Formats: sequence, structure tokens, C-alpha cells
Amino acid sequence: MISAFSAGFGLSLSLIVALGAQNLFLLRMGLALAYRLPLALAATLSDGLLMAAGVLGFGQVVLAYPDALRGLTLGGAVMLCAYGAGAVRRALRGEALHDEDGAERIPSPRGATLTFFAITFLNPHVYLDTVGLVGAVGSRFSGPAQGAFLAGAISASAVWFFSLIFGARLLRPFLRTTRAWRLLDSVIALIMFSLAAVLLKGAFASA
Repeated sequence: MISAFSAGFGLSLSLIVALGAQNLFLLRMGLALAYRLPLALAATLSDGLLMAAGVLGFGQVVLAYPDALRGLTLGGAVMLCAYGAGAVRRALRGEALHDEDGAERIPSPRGATLTFFAITFLNPHVYLDTVGLVGAVGSRFSGPAQGAFLAGAISASAVWFFSLIFGARLLRPFLRTTRAWRLLDSVIALIMFSLAAVLLKGAFASA
């Protein structure tokens, strides 16, 4: 049981700790102290549902329809380009974490919700990692061990997302200038466009 939990925890953590679209969005919201608890819970629950689906065997269903996965890949690339374009606009406009009157530039609750779900569920890597890979490994366990594996995988997601969002405040002293914020948004834009290029290359290569 303990070994199965550790296997799930380690695998999930190794997949989730990366500068992907979702993590960068959550980091930015954490820096702005915006919607931290709802986003941390939503990210953990989303990962948990996808990993549970994979462990229960739905991963094979996703992989069995390459055309659907290709369409999802193209949608994900468009979403990444849109988010990258938004980061470019912010970088060109320039904004500090706090302006003189203390107001923070953060998206509306509706905007943050739509962005989060688009970044999460329009990213084909999410399905390949959580449903496909985690599901493939988890399906090798049976009975209580399978439940322990899934619990470990979900626990890793919870630890990471809550640490990322609530720990981002430690970086706030370094991001109080317009120059620092422009640099962050420039890096975000570069990563978003790079990820989109990778997705497009993979989609057309498999066509």
C-alpha cells in the first residue's frame, strides 16, 4: 500500500512540475493574490478526475481516437497562442504588481475561470499525462493498491498546486516594478508560443 502510494505520488509530481501553461497561469494568479483557494481546488480536482478516469481504463478510449486527439491538439495550440498574445500585450503595456493607488490588474472571476478551464482541458498533454500515462501505470495495480496509487497521485497534485499558488507570494517583493513584470510576461509569452509550435508540429506530423 505504501509503495503504491509512493509510486503514484512520485509519478504525478514528476509530470506536473514543469513550466507549462497551467502552472504559469496559476503562478500569475498566485502573485496577484487572486482567486487562490478556488483555483488550487479546481486544479487539484481536475487532475484528480482525469487521473481517476485513466486508472479506471478510460485512457485507452482517449488513445483509440487519434483524430479527436489531433483536433484537441489544434484547439490547444490556438488557446496557447491567444494566452501568449495576451502576455505580449501586458508586456508592451507594462504593469507593476501594485500601482500607486494599490489596485491590482487581475482578470474578472469569469475571465479567470474560462482561462483556467481552457488551459487545463484544451491541452492534449494533460490527457496524455494524467489519463494516458498515470492511467497506464495505475491500471497495473489492483484492489486497495490501485486506490493507494490514485490517492498518492492526487496528493501530489494537491501539494504542488497549493504550494505553487500560495507560495507565489514569496516572489512578490521581486515583482513590484514594471520592468520585472514585463520580463515575467515576456517569458510567459515565449513559453506559450513555444508550446503552441510543438503542438502544431505534432498535430501535422501525425496527419
